[in-house]
Amino acid sequence: MYTEEDYIQNRVDNQINWYDIKSQKHQKWYKCYKRLEVILTASIPVLSLLAFHHSNIIIAIIAAAVLIFQSLNQLNKNHENYIEYRATCEALRHEKHLYLTGSAVYYNEEAPFNLFVRRVETIISNENINWATMQHDEVKKENIK
Repeated sequence: MYTEEDYIQNRVDNQINWYDIKSQKHQKWYKCYKRLEVILTASIPVLSLLAFHHSNIIIAIIAAAVLIFQSLNQLNKNHENYIEYRATCEALRHEKHLYLTGSAVYYNEEAPFNLFVRRVETIISNENINWATMQHDEVKKENIK
C-alpha cells in the first residue's frame, strides 16, 4: 500500500516529469520542422528568380524537403502530442498543488488523499484514453485509403 509521500513521489511526480519531458521533446521537433519549412519555402521564390545552372533541380529538392518535414510532423503528431502532454503535465501539477495546500475540492474533505488519488488517476486515464482513440482513428483512416 502506498503512503501519501510514496504516491506523490513515485506516481504523481514521475508522471509529471514524464509528460514534461515528452512535451518538450515534441515541441522541439515541431518547432524545428516548422522553422525548416518556413525557411525552405521562403527560399523557393527567390531561387526561382535566380536563373543559374540547375536551379530547377535545387528548387525541386527544396520543395521535396518541405513536404518531408510537413509529413514527419504529421506522422509523429508533434504538435498534438506537445499540446496534449503539456496539458496533462499542467493538470497534474495543478492537482498536486491544490492537494498540498488543501485548497478547492480538498478543503474540508474527510478523505483528501483518497480524492487526490482518484483525481490524479482520472487525469492520467483520460490522457491514455485520448491517445488510444487517436491511434484507433489513425488505423481507421489508413484502412479507408
